[in-house]
Amino acid sequence: MGMIILGLNFHFHDSTACIVKNGVLITAIEEERLSRKKHTYEFPENAIKRCLTVANITADQIDHIAISADFSKHNIRKLLYAIKMPRHALKFIKNEFYRPYSREKRFKNWYNSFFRKTTPKVHYVEHHLSHIVGSFYVSPYDEAALLSLDGSGEWSTAWTGLGEGTNFTRYSETFFPHSLGSFYEAVTEFCGFRPNYDEGKTMGLAPFGDSSVFYDEVKEIISLDGESRIQVDLSYFNYQYGDSQRCGEKFYEVFGEPREYSKTAEFKKHHYDTAAAFQKVLEEVAIEICNRLHEKTQKDYLVIAGGVSLNSVMNGEILRNTNFKDVYVMPAAGDNGTAIGAAFYVYNHTLNQPRSFVHSNPFTGTEYTDADIETELKKYKLKYVKSDDICKDTAKELADGKIIGWFQGKMEIGPRALGARSILANPVYGDMKAKINAEVKYREPYRPFAPSIISEKTTDYFDLNVFAPFMLKVCQVKEDKKSVIPAVTHVDGSARVQTVHVETNPKYHQLITELGEISGVPIVLNTSFNIMGEPVVESPTDAIKCFYTTGLDILSIGSFLVYK
Repeated sequence: MGMIILGLNFHFHDSTACIVKNGVLITAIEEERLSRKKHTYEFPENAIKRCLTVANITADQIDHIAISADFSKHNIRKLLYAIKMPRHALKFIKNEFYRPYSREKRFKNWYNSFFRKTTPKVHYVEHHLSHIVGSFYVSPYDEAALLSLDGSGEWSTAWTGLGEGTNFTRYSETFFPHSLGSFYEAVTEFCGFRPNYDEGKTMGLAPFGDSSVFYDEVKEIISLDGESRIQVDLSYFNYQYGDSQRCGEKFYEVFGEPREYSKTAEFKKHHYDTAAAFQKVLEEVAIEICNRLHEKTQKDYLVIAGGVSLNSVMNGEILRNTNFKDVYVMPAAGDNGTAIGAAFYVYNHTLNQPRSFVHSNPFTGTEYTDADIETELKKYKLKYVKSDDICKDTAKELADGKIIGWFQGKMEIGPRALGARSILANPVYGDMKAKINAEVKYREPYRPFAPSIISEKTTDYFDLNVFAPFMLKVCQVKEDKKSVIPAVTHVDGSARVQTVHVETNPKYHQLITELGEISGVPIVLNTSFNIMGEPVVESPTDAIKCFYTTGLDILSIGSFLVYK
């Protein structure tokens, strides 16, 4: 049977489970897709069961469990920090001791009830090692500079180092409360969004502002020491006290009144300008760290991980403004991906097994047969036809301006829809962005949509000389193409491109190719198959519900086209 590792993330948000068998990722599933609770912290019991089903294994075949947290680390640091702030000590004890203890207790109860015949060995892997070393082990690089950035994991907020084969060297580590992730969470809150949840909205808002208005003020807030450790001027914030409110009074004195937390609340100029300045400074700090890393490592490639690495604009700027030839960010680069990272850390480092797997295919979830799908369609008595060529027929509908729910093959891992559970449209229609935001996604009108392009045509449309299969590198649309694909060109002329490869998603590649033959533009507008606040659809039932409660025109599911 070989060696089987169950990887788990449940100490942090986006609870996830995965199965690694003999050094190959068999499946990885986020709990939110099954529980329907977005970014859930709940123990991933549903995801574990589904992973075992997909992998066709039983509980007693699991040899090791890799958990992406080790809360035995940094406890002295935490206690000393709490002592220095006695008014807030109880909050820290609750957040840093009681919550991990309660989640660990939940795991142990599950373990004792789930494993009846065997007792797989449990490994606790530091959060940032799960993020960055685990990402390195599944990257295409034998050697690379390593950078992890997030809000806080255990007590660490950033990590730099070097990866070589199965070995790694830690150069520096930043500890709470000095955090680039928390710095960006604060401006997310200021702009009226949910911190540690809606940072992508802030990234999309930033191009509407003038970064120069508050640039000098924001630049003074954050700096690096000689070891590339992050230093934050905490006088602007409250997050360091464990408060749910990230911004302090000084933040408001300098940047103005915050936007109300409401989808309909008005954006004022200072909200746009503050978002723009924080985004720019985030990019500059990350670039400086990366330039130092390149100088120190002299490596051609960089691996980035952690929640901040989901800032695809930052990733694109790193690619253009450092000497690294390319950057690898796994599709689930946030806490969901630590389940995968912890499993590979155990396999390649703890168990000293050779590297043999590259995580180039994000389609690691469930898959439904035509028989499964048709059963659901008949159950709900829906109007549908079976297609002899679903890609060609769907492409014709896209060419005619239809907005389509696309449900095909194995589900993606990570926050980006990559052509398995996607909402698709033709990007040549100028009103398509506004229409989908208002009538389908029910979200803020400024938010951009991504283009998916067949990889062979990338450089015809975009200023991008590397592949971006996970939609995590923003680039510029070529000047002569901005008017050709207006629905996926952001206000600043940028696009969060997904390059689609026939090797990893042949059906999606064929669909875009067919559309290109009809329209002359081998690109589709791609956004996740959900509405704002909901997880991406997982099952045919989820897809049907989303289809009938939104402005979608057609559902393309398996070999079937469903009409309203």
